[in-house]
Amino acid sequence: MTAEPLERFFDRHEQLTAPVPHPGPLLLRTAHEEDLPELQRLDEEVFQEVAYPGFLLRQLYDMYAEHLLVLDDGTGRLRGYVLAATTALDRDSWILGLCVTHDRRRHGLGRELMEAVLDRLRRTGIQRVRLTVEPSNRAAILLYRSLGFRPEEPDAGLRPDYFGPGMDRQVLRLELTPGT
Repeated sequence: MTAEPLERFFDRHEQLTAPVPHPGPLLLRTAHEEDLPELQRLDEEVFQEVAYPGFLLRQLYDMYAEHLLVLDDGTGRLRGYVLAATTALDRDSWILGLCVTHDRRRHGLGRELMEAVLDRLRRTGIQRVRLTVEPSNRAAILLYRSLGFRPEEPDAGLRPDYFGPGMDRQVLRLELTPGT
């Protein structure tokens, strides 16, 4: 075991004990093409090894731009996003991503993003929205359940190895009706 140099300890101590500046207001808006590099940075920051590759984010943007909403802090950095993919024939949609940076969590921003995208989906005639969530992500499950999502049967929505070995997911579903 090696000792940490004293100056590094004090630097880290100051970082840990320094007052956190109050985050400014965020603008919820539709993503723009020029947001793609920042969107990729955000996705990698939050989702790390399971982040979308840049080429896929590009294609998802091209296909679903009207349902890709971002939280813009006004300095060029995105602090969150939600992405919904729709199917034309079935009137179905899938939430493909929802994230908020760690420093902006627990301020209702995930709810704000979800409510905005659900409102857009409802206005375009979407009748059913599905999403997957890691079964151990209790905070996300509580958010989705509070928005009306329920486990999709069978097996309370649990899908073992949904994204590959050991990557279980729970599938949740929300029926949208006009005006709800």
